[in-house]
Amino acid sequence: MGPRGRAKAPTDIFYAQQQQQLAPLAEDPDPESQGDHNKVRKETSWDLVKTWFRTQTDKGGERNLRLVLGVLGCPLAPIPLSNELEGHSILSIKDNYPIEASSARYIIQQYLASTGCLKLGENDIKSMYATGSVRLACGSGESEGSLKKTGDTGCFVVWQKSPGRWLVELAVAGYRVVAGSDGRIVWRHLPWLGTHAARGPHRPLRRIIQGLDPRSTALMFAKARCLGEKRVGDEECFVLKATADRAAISQRNDGPTEVIRHVLYGYFNQKNGLLIYLEDSQLTRVQVAGSAAVYWETTIGSTLEDYKAADGVHVAHRGRSVATVFRFGDNSGTHSRTRVEEAWKIDDVVFNVAGLSEDCFLPPEEILKCF
Repeated sequence: MGPRGRAKAPTDIFYAQQQQQLAPLAEDPDPESQGDHNKVRKETSWDLVKTWFRTQTDKGGERNLRLVLGVLGCPLAPIPLSNELEGHSILSIKDNYPIEASSARYIIQQYLASTGCLKLGENDIKSMYATGSVRLACGSGESEGSLKKTGDTGCFVVWQKSPGRWLVELAVAGYRVVAGSDGRIVWRHLPWLGTHAARGPHRPLRRIIQGLDPRSTALMFAKARCLGEKRVGDEECFVLKATADRAAISQRNDGPTEVIRHVLYGYFNQKNGLLIYLEDSQLTRVQVAGSAAVYWETTIGSTLEDYKAADGVHVAHRGRSVATVFRFGDNSGTHSRTRVEEAWKIDDVVFNVAGLSEDCFLPPEEILKCF
């Protein structure tokens, strides 16, 4: 990916690609989406769900890859980051806090100290650039090992600039997925789906809170509660739970779809304070007039490993994400479970990238016209 210090700001080469509006089920793929991409087309959540149904009857390799990219390519974190949580407010522990909340704040303090962020000032890190490689695979049920037998390899690059700006590009097997945020609008481009803007409040990129940006991860758990202890592999961990509030979730609803809950769990090593496992679970309900309700539960679990120092910040340089999409309802015959996997490795990380301006994160023109 190139030596350190040679990071270049992203260009606007993708801004010329054609656009369309996003449905709230942004992580769901649309492998059969066709039509005239020279027109701006609006697509509802229900359209995406119907397309998901069709993927269950065709397990071709190309369609499986689209499925993996749609789910794990550039998912968003569950919880919006509030500016009021910036600074040292996340570190304060007040006497009137419930014991679960106070314990969570203390665990986050230890996490920030372990990653080297506690000693840094608020403005010491203004931007970040990272490159890495991935291997993706798709299977069914709960079986493991798909990555060992099959899978497609690729690479990705992530840029970030405070506050709330980020851009990610992921290239795998001839496909290129791009997503970004200017701090106000979040958008994504899939080659087979087009470009669309995310519904609901601004949320960060999940890949960034997977060990790349400890401060954003800490803010994600600012209102978390400690659930106790649990063993992950050979390590004893403290478990924190953060839940997206109802008001933020309701803004992501559209038509017959309703996001019921979106929860984030963090497992912090008791020995060194580092985050070693991250899991989020989203439950969505689809109710079409005259039909029984169908539920979709998407769970993404990520193992974070190989923490190394980069410009004084300890970053996870290797990991594995496994996503399970479970569809269920009143009719047990329609139940299905799909498993997608990603093994990733960080090759290079640079903080405070010179020349990374705000203009690098502007959304495509067609997206801006809608706001």
